Amino acid sequence: MASQITFIGAGNMASAIFGGMIESGYPREAITATSPSDEFLAPLRSRYGIHTQTDNRTAVVNADVVVLAVKPQIMQSVCAELCETIQARKPLIVSVAAGLPAETLERWLGGDLAVIRCMPNTPALVGAGAAGLFANPRVTTDQRELATQLMQAVGLAEWVDDETQLEAVTAIAGSAPAYFFLIFEALEAAGTRLGLPADSARRLALQTAYGAACMAQHSDQSPDQLKRNVMSPGGTTERAIQVLEDAGLRQTFLDATDACAKRAREMADELGKR
Repeated sequence: MASQITFIGAGNMASAIFGGMIESGYPREAITATSPSDEFLAPLRSRYGIHTQTDNRTAVVNADVVVLAVKPQIMQSVCAELCETIQARKPLIVSVAAGLPAETLERWLGGDLAVIRCMPNTPALVGAGAAGLFANPRVTTDQRELATQLMQAVGLAEWVDDETQLEAVTAIAGSAPAYFFLIFEALEAAGTRLGLPADSARRLALQTAYGAACMAQHSDQSPDQLKRNVMSPGGTTERAIQVLEDAGLRQTFLDATDACAKRAREMADELGKR
């Protein structure tokens, strides 16, 4: 019998996850999603055939897993509302809210709970996400497997042993789609400056990025070797790569990811003190 999973919050990330689960064969009748607005929930009932509920406490009464998918700024009040019911049931708690430490979530929910923090990214909305997961000591092997199934429905699920490593996950996965969008912008602008129509430049840049990612995923060669495979001595690619290296591209990425991880740390400290 499938575990009963309740999503507190039914926004884009939550709907991407339970939509992916259903596509992967998870029984829709075992999924519940909540929102204060039934008008918002009605299309989800129609599209996915899941249970919906406007009352969070009612929704978690029989839940084996509670996925917290609300904004960090309102999480404390949501946890206060759920605390008594959660303590009576002791379900697995999975949080996809950025920046909130597992210890803080557990404390807000009354303590002595299995908690998994998940750092997903927005490509989960198209089934191509990458998520980092951390489990506190109360999480069982079966619960880890269920959480893996949850996130693999929308992409890659990568476990970390230390919660602080989620800062690195934020830097190279959670925030990183924006880095690539910036690169796409730059390549489109470069293409138009060199004479291509903007729409052609965009299509070429996006397809090339997709192709490069596919090659890297399916090859047993390192990214460095794949790069060298494209670089003929004295050729066009070698010249372009040399310009990027001379401009300090590697250091720029190190600085950017350091800044991202530092801000993730600051946010965790700020939210954890509440």
